[in-house]
Amino acid sequence: MGVVLYHRRTRGAGLIYIVEDEPAVRDLILYTLNTAGLEAKAFGDGKAFWSAMSEKIPALIMLDIMLPGEDGFSLLKRLRGSKKTERLPVIMLTARGGEYDKVLGLESGADDYLVKPVGMMELVARAKALLRRVRPEKDDETLMFKDICVNIPGHSVTVGEQEVSLTLKEFDLLVYLLKKENTVFSREQLLKDVWGFDYMGETRTVDTHILTLRGKLRSAGELIKTVRGLGYKIGDGA
Repeated sequence: MGVVLYHRRTRGAGLIYIVEDEPAVRDLILYTLNTAGLEAKAFGDGKAFWSAMSEKIPALIMLDIMLPGEDGFSLLKRLRGSKKTERLPVIMLTARGGEYDKVLGLESGADDYLVKPVGMMELVARAKALLRRVRPEKDDETLMFKDICVNIPGHSVTVGEQEVSLTLKEFDLLVYLLKKENTVFSREQLLKDVWGFDYMGETRTVDTHILTLRGKLRSAGELIKTVRGLGYKIGDGA
């Protein structure tokens, strides 16, 4: 969900998580994706992966089956069992190339299946194709950051597993901040872009909406930061 900026990367492609326990394979995939302009992070087991998922949900996951501890099928089952990740695209990467394993992977909810050793050009092509296919349109997307999940077409917000009721402007304000995570906006800019009119000295309405939005988001409300002398942002930093 956050804005990804890096050198010559594919615009709007989104973050990719790789779960692979073999260091050489993991490093090669990571290097290949980064070289191809795709932002990626790699993890050696399910524990490290879930820790990262609690911080940020990626646009695509590449998931090995044979992993220490929790295997790939178990990770996939958990992903598909959560409302936050049930539609998240997953490519299975495995040395198990039998037809049964492919069918099991796809029936378990994988979107694609690649057998190792896989050509790196093919891996990049599959990843880009899947990202293009599943990337939501502007008016049909879900924004996720930490415990906050916003379904734009459904006009619904959840914090953790609990639904939050927001007014139209509170909803619009939250979406605006989430789409430009870690960007600081002045009250005047928020008034113009969210409320649709130029600054005329009435920025207290922005402060009021920020206050009520924080309250309704409960513990996640602390993610909306006040930047002294500048305005507001949503993000990790102070």
